[in-house]
Amino acid sequence: MPHRLTRAVSLVYDKLVRYLLKFGVVGAVGYVVDIAVFNVMLASGFGPLWSKVISVAVATVLTWFGNRYWTFREHRRSNYIRELLEFSVVAVAGLLINVVMLWFTHYVLGFTSVLADNISGNFIGTGLATLFRFALYRYWVFGHHRSGMVESGDTIEGDEQKAEVAAAAIFEDDSFAEADAARDTPSHP
Repeated sequence: MPHRLTRAVSLVYDKLVRYLLKFGVVGAVGYVVDIAVFNVMLASGFGPLWSKVISVAVATVLTWFGNRYWTFREHRRSNYIRELLEFSVVAVAGLLINVVMLWFTHYVLGFTSVLADNISGNFIGTGLATLFRFALYRYWVFGHHRSGMVESGDTIEGDEQKAEVAAAAIFEDDSFAEADAARDTPSHP
């Protein structure tokens, strides 16, 4: 029984927790950028909605790089244009969650202070949008079933995939990337 529990914990860690931790680090950096740009835009005279749109756009570009090259690096695809398009679709949907929350509290409930805008847009809205984004990034944009896919539908296998994963590990040393590639690459007879 303890062996099964150990395997189950290991499986949950490999399939979910390690992605959540890396996603959290990338998201935290994006979150700081989002809040900083949002408040700079507000202080510059922009309204709360445009400030949030611009701040999320800047943070989205930053987090795409972090998620592509670190969090989900072993699931990157050669067709990065399609990947970026899908990433952007999910980011825009997350932005809509943020903006709807901000709009509702600012214009419907009448909470118009900078503090209220920050609580609504940067805590509540971002929290809900983060859960939504993680699920779609993990299981759609960077889903394991799409690993190594190129536009023609061919897959990258074996040594090529290992080399690509190792080269993509810009935030970790190569031994971690090679271990990830070895674990995620199916063995062929």
